[in-house]
Parts: sequence; C-alpha cells; structure tokens
Amino acid sequence: MEQAKLNSLKKIAANIRLSILEGVHSASSGHPGGSLSIADIITYLYFEEMNIDPKNPKMPDRDRLVLSKGHTAPALYAALAEKGYFDKADIKTLRQADSYLQGHPDMKGTPGVDMSTGSLGLGISAACGMALAAKLDGKDYRTYALLGDGETQEGQVWEAAMFAAHYKLDNLCIVVDLNGLQIDGPITEVMNPTPHDKKLEAFGFHVIVIDGHDFEQIEAAFAEAKTVKGKPTAIIARTAKGKGVSFMENQVGWHGSAPNAEQYAAAVAEIKASL
Repeated sequence: MEQAKLNSLKKIAANIRLSILEGVHSASSGHPGGSLSIADIITYLYFEEMNIDPKNPKMPDRDRLVLSKGHTAPALYAALAEKGYFDKADIKTLRQADSYLQGHPDMKGTPGVDMSTGSLGLGISAACGMALAAKLDGKDYRTYALLGDGETQEGQVWEAAMFAAHYKLDNLCIVVDLNGLQIDGPITEVMNPTPHDKKLEAFGFHVIVIDGHDFEQIEAAFAEAKTVKGKPTAIIARTAKGKGVSFMENQVGWHGSAPNAEQYAAAVAEIKASL
C-alpha cells in the first residue's frame, strides 16, 4: 500500500474515532469499546472497498453493509457522516428521542443504512438474504456483514453460516470483530465461541485471519475474498476493544459506558496527537 493512501486511511479512521466519542459523550450513553475496535475495518469498507454513492444511497447495484453487531452504530454513523451521507454535526444528536441516529441502526430513518439491526444474530441472516437475492437477480453487488465475537454465541449465526455455504454465496463476506470482550467479560469465560477460524471452515467458509488494525492486511483480505468462488468468505479480524484510546483499550467496562467530560477530553487529545 502506498504511504499516501495509508496516511489517508489512518486520518479517516482517526476522524471516525473522534466522531464515535463525540456521539457517545453527547448522548451520555452508547457503546464506545466495540465501535472503536471496528473503526479501521469500517474505514476501509466505506472509503476503499465498497461500491457506494452518498448522493444516491439507494442505488440498486450498490454494495451492502449489514452491521450485525448493531449496538456499535456510532462507528457506522461516523463512517456515513465522514463519507457524506449526512451532516457530521448531527453526530451530536446520537440517541436523542427526535434524532434519526438512534442507538441501533434504522434503515428507514438513516441515509446509507442498509439494514436495521440490534438483536444479535439477525444481521448475518439478513446479509445472507441480500447475497442470495443478488444471485437470483443476476447482480454482481457484494454484501458485507460485521459481527461481534460475542454475537457468535447466538445459534442463529451458525444457521446463517450453514445457509451461506449451502447456497454458495461467494458474494458474501462476513467480518468477525474478535476483540475478545463482551458486556459480561471475556468471551472465553462467558460462553467460549472459539476457535472461529476452524468452526467457520467446517461450516464451508473460506477463512482469512488478520490484524484488524493493519490496513495492509485489511486490504489484502478483502482483495482475496473477491477471488473466492463457490463459497462465502469470513475475515477473522483480531482487534482491541477501545482501540485508539489507551485507557479504554482491552477494558470490558467500556463496552457500554460513555466517557465523562474529563475522559472525553483526554481521549480526543490522544487521538489527535496520534495524527
């Protein structure tokens, strides 16, 4: 990857992290930890990978993204605003009663949101339906789904995985955000869903394991996924919950807690200093 491109992606990811923090701080609620852990993945998807047009959000042949881990909506909203789907100033309205930026994605109210999600496990199922529809309609758009590692404790995830392989959905790429933590603690202690790579391979997926904060690995993984024929692809992205804010990183308490004014200021200063 050229240095200029890498620097640009890093800057966009930093801006997305700043918007995540702004939204959650303004709302005094939300899920910063898992939103920050997917910031690099979602940056690459919206600014390099997907065929999309902010001026035409419902473009029929657009690529689709389903945020199956819907509680990390702040990351999705930040990416959409950064891409130009709506005014970045609206990030401050996150979770307010009269805002179109609710705590979980709403496809009817928010420009650029392809599927309403929140109940864990449902998003990947919807993504499978989108991918199958593309096949039946003879369309070449791709569907991406972002899952939480804790979410993979849901049985519906594995039913959807079985469906995806059975119907040879090679236009489907799922990303598992493997940050190792969920609201109740380490995933291996709550209900161990690992090893994701071997399980998804057994279900018929082509599996790629990467560092989810390394843009070169992210780029290579999505490029490889496009070459796979006859089966869906799963990218297992090893990440750090709260990535980018040192006092939030790998701390389960930041799964669903908003920073106070002092913490917010410190987090913003740290991210800006990293640029």
